[in-house]
Amino acid sequence: MFRSRANAEKAPATKVTADLTKQSRDPQAPKGRPTPKRSQAESQRRRASTQPTDRKTAMKRQRESRRVDMAKQREAMASGDERYLPARDKGPVRRFVRDYVDARYCMAEFFLPLAVIILVMSMIGGSLQSISLLLWLAVIVLIFIDSIGIWIRLKKQLAVRFPNTPQRGAMAYGLMRTLQVRRMRLPKPQVKRGERP
Repeated sequence: MFRSRANAEKAPATKVTADLTKQSRDPQAPKGRPTPKRSQAESQRRRASTQPTDRKTAMKRQRESRRVDMAKQREAMASGDERYLPARDKGPVRRFVRDYVDARYCMAEFFLPLAVIILVMSMIGGSLQSISLLLWLAVIVLIFIDSIGIWIRLKKQLAVRFPNTPQRGAMAYGLMRTLQVRRMRLPKPQVKRGERP
C-alpha cells in the first residue's frame, strides 16, 4: 500500500495477452489482458461504428439513401418491377387487380374529361345549362353502376384465383385505380385494353 514508486518500476511487469476470438470466458475468471486506456477504447468504438460522427454528414447520407430508394421506386412504377414497388402495390393480388382494371374501359376514368366538357356547357348558358345538369346526373349514375359491376366481377375473380390469399383492401384499390386516367396510372399498366389478365 505504501511502497515507493521506484520499487514498483523495478518489479517486472507481466503482460498477458489473450486471444479475443476464443470461447466466452467464465465471469469469475481473470480476463487475461490489460484494460485499454479510455482514449484507445473510444477510438476503437468510433472506428467500429459506421455512423458518421456529426449530424450534418448523417443527414446527408440519409438524404442520399432516400433519393436512391425513391429513384428505384420510380423505375419500378414505370416497369412494374415487384421488388421496389411500395407496400400498397406489392403482391400477386394487387398485380391481378391492376391488370384486371387496366384491361377494360371504365366509366370513371372518363370523369375528368366529361366534367370539363359539362362545366363549359353550363357556363355558356341558355338551354345548355339544363342539358349540362342532366349530363352531370347521367355521368354520376353511370359511374356508380359501372363501379358496382366492376366490384362484383372483380370479387368473383379474386375468389376463384386467390381463394386462400388475404384480399383486404383489394377492391378499394381497384376502384381507386378506375378513377385515374389510364396514362396517369402508377404503376404503369402492363396489359393492353381487352387483354385478359
